[in-house]
Formats: sequence, C-alpha cells, structure tokens
Amino acid sequence: MTLSRRLLFRIGYSLYTRTWLGYLFYRQQLRRARNRYPKGHSKTQPRLFNGVKVLPIPVLSDNYSYLIIDTQARLAVAVDPSDPRAVQASIEKEGVTLVAILCTHKHWDHSGGNRDLSRRHRDCRVYGSPQDGIPYLTHPLCHQDVVSVGRLQIRALATPGHTQGHLVYLLDGEPYRGPSCLFSGDLLFLSGCGRTFEGTAETMLSSLDTVLGLEDDTLLWPGHEYAEENLGFAGVVEPENLARERKMQWVQRQRMERKSTCPSTLGEERSYNPFLRTHCLALQEALGPGPDPTGDDSCSRAQLLEELRRLKDMHKSK
Repeated sequence: MTLSRRLLFRIGYSLYTRTWLGYLFYRQQLRRARNRYPKGHSKTQPRLFNGVKVLPIPVLSDNYSYLIIDTQARLAVAVDPSDPRAVQASIEKEGVTLVAILCTHKHWDHSGGNRDLSRRHRDCRVYGSPQDGIPYLTHPLCHQDVVSVGRLQIRALATPGHTQGHLVYLLDGEPYRGPSCLFSGDLLFLSGCGRTFEGTAETMLSSLDTVLGLEDDTLLWPGHEYAEENLGFAGVVEPENLARERKMQWVQRQRMERKSTCPSTLGEERSYNPFLRTHCLALQEALGPGPDPTGDDSCSRAQLLEELRRLKDMHKSK
C-alpha cells in the first residue's frame, strides 16, 4: 500500500471508528443487508449441549451475532449484536431474558446494536474492553475476567491487534460437560484472521498464540462468514495441505446451499489455517525469513504473519 493510500485509509478508519459518520455508514449497511437478506445471509443451526444452547444469528452481509442461552434459567447472553432487530427476534423466539451483551470490539458491525438492545432490556449489562470505546459500555472487562450468567461461565481474553482493546470470549464447557466455545470476533476466522488495524504483527501473533493454547476440541464461533475465501487463500500458500482440501470441499457444499460453516474446532484450524501455522518450517522457508539462527523464532514468525497478511490482502480484500 502506497503512502497516500495508507494516509487515506487512516483518515477513513478514524472517521468510521470515532465519529457518528461511522454509525451512519453502519446504518446504511444494515438497511441494505436487511433488504437483500430478509432471512439472513446464511442458514444456521443451533448447537445444544447439556443445558446450554449456542444460537448463531446471521446479520449484515456476512457477520454473525450469537445468543448463548442457559436453557434451564432461560437467560441469554448476546455476543456482538450488530443487528438489534434480528437479535431481538431470536430472543423472543427462544423465550429468554437478555441479561448481558459481550462485545469483542468497537467496530459498528459488532457493536451497533448495543444502544437499542440495552434500552429495550433495562437490566442488560454491556461488557467489553475499556480501551476500545465500546458504545454503551457499562461493565469494563480485563484479561481473564469471568462473566457469570446462570450456569454460564464466560472468560474474557485480551487479544489486541485488530483493535487495541479486542477481546475474545471463552465459554467454559465443564459446567455443562461439553466442549468449550470460543467467540472470536475479528481475531480468528475459519482459516483466517483479522487485519491488524491497531497494532503490530508481533501484537497479533501474541493474540493468536493466546487462543492456540486452548484445547483442540474448543468450538470456534467467528464474527464473519469468510470460510470459502479464506480456504482459497490457504490453498495458495499451502497447495498440498490435505486437511485444507477436505475442509474446502465441505465448505463449498455448505455454501452452495447458503448454509453456515461455523463452528469449526481449534484442532481443525491448527491443521489448515495459515495464520495459526507460522511455526511451520515449510511456510517459513516458502514465505518468511526462515528460522532464526539464535533459536528465538518469535521475530521470524511475526514477519511471516505480516507477509501472509500482505498476500491475503492482495488475494482478495477481507
């Protein structure tokens, strides 16, 4: 990206995130998406566990919001409720009480519904990072803070890079004897990761390593439906990766019927997501500076991550 383009981007990004022009732009996007996808951009299926339901809600043109429901207490938590109308419809259909909103970051396509939902549900708490300027934030969270709603135990993990205060949310699977669930916002997608708008490659690498430390069976619930495009790019950088090829075949079948591709698992992501594979020698030799002769690979991994991001942005803007 040239200096002039970088400057224009920074100006546009600042207007989007720091002024009401960004909110007006989001509202325009919302109207267009509602007209184009009156039933949502994808067909989703809830996941039922022992007393817990995770309900993906397709919003805007490719976003996902989520309801996490304690089915015994009939209490719900909304994650990134960018379309308040769609989220409210799901709340009413499920017959639950919304008691908390968890925002991964400030961008309007993740936080735009906070105002309407918090006004409609007066006792609803809005959680997020105080570093990120979350609209209508009532309960600031720090790394490792836990939000408790009924039987739901949800831990906030600080994952800066996409934005300075980006958080992901980990639903503990132990209370309901199921897999943990990671609501990753714009940190991690199926076979991809978010752009580094407010940090460095080193910052983003550290955040990705945070989620790499979770269990293989952790379910990944991302903020966007980018699977087919991301797997296409992964095939460019690792053309012989059989795990990627198998996943791509499944994703293409899903998308032919407009079915959602989430969740995946972190175990799957480790096998084909290039942004989680910067430790792999083959990728380092093909795209990066190669292993560090001192044995400290953090620098070379960050450089590889930066190169992957550059190539991904050239492949197609996501």
